[in-house]
Amino acid sequence: MNRILYLGSTHPDSTSHHRANALVRLGYTLEMHNSWDSVTGQSGFRYLSPVHFRTGYRFVQYQVRRWLKQLLPTLQKPDLIWVDSGELFGPSCLAELRQVDCPMVLYNVDDPTGPRDGNRFASLRRALPLYDQVVVVRRETEQECLRLGAQRVLRVLRSYDEVAHFPFSSNAELPDIFHSEVAFIGTWMRHEKRDEFLLHLINQGVPISIWGGRWDKSPHWSILKNYYRGGALGGREYVAAVQGAKICLGLLSKGNRDLHTQRSLEVPFAGGLLCAERTSEHQELYREGTEAVFWSDAAECAQVCHELLSDEARRERIRLAGMRRVRALNVGNEDICRKILGEIAVFQEA
Repeated sequence: MNRILYLGSTHPDSTSHHRANALVRLGYTLEMHNSWDSVTGQSGFRYLSPVHFRTGYRFVQYQVRRWLKQLLPTLQKPDLIWVDSGELFGPSCLAELRQVDCPMVLYNVDDPTGPRDGNRFASLRRALPLYDQVVVVRRETEQECLRLGAQRVLRVLRSYDEVAHFPFSSNAELPDIFHSEVAFIGTWMRHEKRDEFLLHLINQGVPISIWGGRWDKSPHWSILKNYYRGGALGGREYVAAVQGAKICLGLLSKGNRDLHTQRSLEVPFAGGLLCAERTSEHQELYREGTEAVFWSDAAECAQVCHELLSDEARRERIRLAGMRRVRALNVGNEDICRKILGEIAVFQEA
């Protein structure tokens, strides 16, 4: 298995692109195509995008299948088709891909069977039985995919990227703007109440710095804007903000049934100190108070932040222990991709 047709986002800061690069580093020959090219060029798609999101891309299936019909004959036959995310690919699209006659894997880092995104993944759910391997990151999703007819489901932990998230050799290399006390890097979401959480920390005197998109939509923007440092971060700027913070907050998406997130692994790998919600999965990953710090509510988070900010030696011990621990977990993109491909090799041999 040497040649892979990879269908997913090609944005350089996307986790999809990071996984594709990891496959290349592992020695595979990748033919990568942005699956969104099948629809973004369509007249009016930009304005109808919210409608397509809410209807599970049901009304663009013809366009996506036509794109595949045009694309596939131009390619050298792959040994594997890797679909990343997969919300655009319903059963008719999978039938088109099936004609290539090679194994097909779906990797989805979201919560395609959960309630948060409504019908966004409706086409994907109907196509689950047609994949040879489905890869997800939640226990609930694993069981729900099996109930929806998936042949094989592999649950993996989320991952950092060995190259994209590699820390700077020294904090002196970081631009001044990315030095902070307590950082939160993430998007404002209407139903997640992240703004209320951060507002509580601010009211408790925690020196917060916020990076991310859509924060001006928060009803608390008049206060939060004083702590806002800039929009969404990617690439080396993201690493600089993580590494430059004395403490990095890890907030979960409750609507996505998160018990750990990408940040849970990226932050310690990039040289940050993870300060996250106390969950069963976080406690499985890190020793509390030794490799990361946890809290159950905003009041406890504020207390933890104040204690750590006043104890530089303890912060540094936890930060360094977290960096060692995350590397020992074998949850880099190369590790996870290697595990997925190993599973595919097993069922091919069976």
